Amino acid sequence: MGQRKASRDGDRKVGRRALLIGGTVAAAGSAVLARDELARLWWRTPGVEKPRKEGEVDYAGARWVAASEANWRRADRPDDYGIDMVVVHVTQGSFDSAVKAFQDPGHRAAAHYIVGQDGHVAQMIRELDVAYHAGNRDYNERSVGIEHEGFVDRPQDFTDEMYEASARLTARICARYDIPVDREHIIGHVEVPGTDHTDPGRHWDWEKYMRLIRRARTTPA
Repeated sequence: MGQRKASRDGDRKVGRRALLIGGTVAAAGSAVLARDELARLWWRTPGVEKPRKEGEVDYAGARWVAASEANWRRADRPDDYGIDMVVVHVTQGSFDSAVKAFQDPGHRAAAHYIVGQDGHVAQMIRELDVAYHAGNRDYNERSVGIEHEGFVDRPQDFTDEMYEASARLTARICARYDIPVDREHIIGHVEVPGTDHTDPGRHWDWEKYMRLIRRARTTPA
């Protein structure tokens, strides 16, 4: 979060694949779409939703706590939006207060995960969906957002348990989407273009965090 002010992601834009397909259909008229494209697009038909399993998590170390549907939008990542980034946030509050905020439809923002000071991880939005966490539509669509319990001006809030748990989570996300483990692809909220947030702040130990992620990448899941 970094600041109390919430930002809203805009309405979903049409992906490049959809535009290309639309142009092909218009040009060919009765041309038949390829089987794999139909498989990816059938769920976009009005009244049809892609199958989901209630309570399913993407990271085995997390427990599911659903965010309000007002704070994210349905997608089919990485098929419609490629994922190539992880954005690090700080809650500016307790773990429970962040959960409460993300379950509030009036908050208009939420991250995919929250990591507690004790290393506890909650997943609130599926990685395949777009969370309103970065305050930048393009970055929302291409990233996974991870909140960390605490305050940016309290270095004691960033515990070893938190760093280690978050590093394991980020390592699995990077492995899943082939994201490079570097500071161009693992960034702080403050580094998102156009943001007015400051998290994770000057007390966040990036050198330690990146070292733990690289170590976790070489450790069997």
